[in-house]
Amino acid sequence: MTVSLTNNAYGYKGTARIVGILYIAGTIAGALSASFLGVRNEPDYLAKIAGDPGSLVTGAILVLAMGFALALIPVFMFSVLRKHSEAAALGYLVFRGALETCTYIVSVVCYLGLASLGMSYAAGADAAGLLGAGEALNALADSSLTAFAFGVGALIFYGALYRFRLVPRWISGFGIVAALLHMVSGVLVLLGMQESFDTGSLAMNLPLAAQEMILAVWLIAKGIRVSEIKG
Repeated sequence: MTVSLTNNAYGYKGTARIVGILYIAGTIAGALSASFLGVRNEPDYLAKIAGDPGSLVTGAILVLAMGFALALIPVFMFSVLRKHSEAAALGYLVFRGALETCTYIVSVVCYLGLASLGMSYAAGADAAGLLGAGEALNALADSSLTAFAFGVGALIFYGALYRFRLVPRWISGFGIVAALLHMVSGVLVLLGMQESFDTGSLAMNLPLAAQEMILAVWLIAKGIRVSEIKG
């Protein structure tokens, strides 16, 4: 199979704009959630959650909004990617659409559970038992499942964008590098060398957030490059 560009033209304007808006919405929701969920890394996090459980609930809602926004991207991109590679289209849909969404739901359940534990802590319930349950919920939320599902999906997507030149290669190449950094950060969190939403984790995920904003603006302004499939 060979791919030839059609007069370097860009099309799929409607799909591209929707995907760009979803990227922006998801990134904003994710960035806002970090300020509400950072309390989980505090030494006395249950006491702090007890003082303001609504903050953690807000963070959970933002994570859910981010997850659903990002899950819709492979749905809208499916028909475009399928014209070039059905395997890439399906892989992206499975990892970024289905698996990643499931991991976000698990994380949200953990955050809501922590908010409930905080309220029980404030009511004077068994502190040792609550702390044990809190550690278990934090460990599950930080299991890096999202990082791997997200990372694999992102690599499939940016690999397809790069291979078929659907956007300029410097954008898709940047995405591949940023996705790998995101996955490395997930491994460091899993090994206890980083914590979710700490300075190191945020710094390693910043390139991906920046790249997705660049991609979003490009898609909204230009669209997706139209190509002809031969062979």
